[in-house]
Amino acid sequence: MPWKPSIYGSPRRLDMRRSIGLVLVGAGGFLLALAPMLRFYVAERVAIAPLNQYQTTRLEDRSATYFDLATFKTVQNATVTAINTLRGDVRAGNERVAVWDSSTEIFDKQRNKRIQIQGYRVAFDRRTSALVNCCGSNVGGDTSVQMSGYALLFPLANVQKRDYTFFDMTTKRPLPMRYDGVDKVQGMTTYRFVQVVPYTRTEGVEYQVPGELLGLGRRSGSHRVDRYAGATVTVWVDPRTGIPVKHWQSILTTVQTPDGKGKLTVAAADLVTVDADQKRNVAYSEDRATQLRLLNSTVPTASVGVGVVMLAGGSIVAALTGRTRTRPGRDRHGRYGSTSDGPRSTIVR
Repeated sequence: MPWKPSIYGSPRRLDMRRSIGLVLVGAGGFLLALAPMLRFYVAERVAIAPLNQYQTTRLEDRSATYFDLATFKTVQNATVTAINTLRGDVRAGNERVAVWDSSTEIFDKQRNKRIQIQGYRVAFDRRTSALVNCCGSNVGGDTSVQMSGYALLFPLANVQKRDYTFFDMTTKRPLPMRYDGVDKVQGMTTYRFVQVVPYTRTEGVEYQVPGELLGLGRRSGSHRVDRYAGATVTVWVDPRTGIPVKHWQSILTTVQTPDGKGKLTVAAADLVTVDADQKRNVAYSEDRATQLRLLNSTVPTASVGVGVVMLAGGSIVAALTGRTRTRPGRDRHGRYGSTSDGPRSTIVR
């Protein structure tokens, strides 16, 4: 009787099917192991503050008031711009702590006149954004300042609808940043937070100010004064990333006599992040949110789903192939026996 191929396939084809099944099982197991690694290891290392941060942000007010020390005159309805530059100190930071330097140059845009320069240095936990006192942190060069709370960032990828404590660099003390609702900024849903900095004496002034400038009359002579400052700071933050995308700072700085009878406004402005920088901040935060979403949810979930399918499919293929290889059938001589690779047994008819 002529030999015909078995409906169960040749041994070589069976070996190939068995190999495919084993490959599917191995790949499925790998994907199942990959999912928790992406979720709990890789994602945690993406959701940290960078060491090499560099960013400039512009805030502007077109109706500000300030006192010009060069002319000893008050300038009103001026277009005042504040350019803030954040620069990470990579060498000072490490795996746990980031160190960023912040400098702000405030100038009269129309007159191209510098009004003031402010600067500070902060160190903070790269995972939680909480401030730490190390690495030369200072406010205006004063390294004795002890910082606490938050400063530049909210908790990364974990912003809640609650109040936070933010360190105010002007008064050098932590103050509450209160949750104030939900807003849209350039199409992005954000949480709005407001910090009120009470009108506070910040430092004494070395020079004396003429009484006429303080509203005390020409014949009042010169007077010793102290510097006072107050502000209302509003921040819009992406809750998915903890990145602020917009700021509004209503500031008031004055000098006044110890008895409070003489006062001079040094600066009064409502500074708001310009539209172009709002859009840039929103785009950057969207990219970060997408990365976090992929690593926290989308990719691990897909990895588990595909892994389960491949593991189950590979197991089924391997099991059926093994069963097929031991099923009785005719050999090429027309005799019944096992089609396995082992010794054949003959059934006598």
